[in-house]
Amino acid sequence: MKLHNAMWPGLVGKEPDTDHPPISLDHMLELTTAAEVGGRKYDGVDLFLFHPHTDPDASDADILKMADDIAAKGLKVGSLVAPVWPGTVGGPAFGSEEDRKNFVLAVEKACRIAKLLDDHGVRGSGVIRVDTAGGTEDFSKDPAGNTKLVARTFQEAGKVAEQHGQRIAAEGEICWGGLHSWKAALDTLEATAMPGVVGFQADLAHTYLYLMGYNAPEAALVQEGYTDEEFWAAYKTMTDALRPWTIDFHVAQNDGTVHGTGSHDKTGRHCPADDPNGKLDIAKCSTYWLQGAAERGIKHVCWDGCMFDNSVLEDPATWNAILKAMIDVDKAL
Repeated sequence: MKLHNAMWPGLVGKEPDTDHPPISLDHMLELTTAAEVGGRKYDGVDLFLFHPHTDPDASDADILKMADDIAAKGLKVGSLVAPVWPGTVGGPAFGSEEDRKNFVLAVEKACRIAKLLDDHGVRGSGVIRVDTAGGTEDFSKDPAGNTKLVARTFQEAGKVAEQHGQRIAAEGEICWGGLHSWKAALDTLEATAMPGVVGFQADLAHTYLYLMGYNAPEAALVQEGYTDEEFWAAYKTMTDALRPWTIDFHVAQNDGTVHGTGSHDKTGRHCPADDPNGKLDIAKCSTYWLQGAAERGIKHVCWDGCMFDNSVLEDPATWNAILKAMIDVDKAL
């Protein structure tokens, strides 16, 4: 399995003129290429297609220059995060008609860039990643109706992706309406009904909170104080339900709390791979999601360290610890 590093931790939750400003794509690439454990290095990166890393309307020439720069560092490109949120290109998938058109437009822009990277040769695997771009409070005003709206939007986006030879993966995360619990995510995917085209993106940190029922107590599978036996039984229930839909995967750690910085809503806290408060056996949990991964077209896994402090992100030891955890995942498969 190829091992990728995510570039968006340099952007998500970061704000200019604060103590956690955005970290440039070039610097994130430098941090990635500098990491090495036992002679093994990262194979590639997953990208966020928005400013200041990547202009979603960049010219073909600018995208190809970025591709050349990444390839020159010995890296491949994998999954691409489409700019589906308000304030970028898109809008909520269960919002107004204009919001939903903008959501599909964001996917279309991502697909254009994906094709350029594919044709260049720097991109060897991956999906177009989205979420619903709308919060749980708005979603909860009409769960049934909003699930139908999300499904229609995802279907339109899926048609666009399919025309470009791409696939869409919706990230399971407690802060996004319609993906805020394992059961809501399953309902959304089943309503969309485009398996193989529109699937699920599983993140270890976020899906851990699915078990606890954050933002959806009715969907909780364990309670605080759970035993190991209860945890693994619950984990099997969740992964058995969502694994068939899973076409993209993030290795991560979580300490059982929620966290948010900047404009990003509170969500699962990503912890350093070696955090002593981490709740997850990273390698073992990954095997539950990655059974049959190749059959679902998964060729790489990516680390996600969203909303790490800049001092953590810029510490070379952070990336070596992460790389070691990812190597352990690869060995466990």
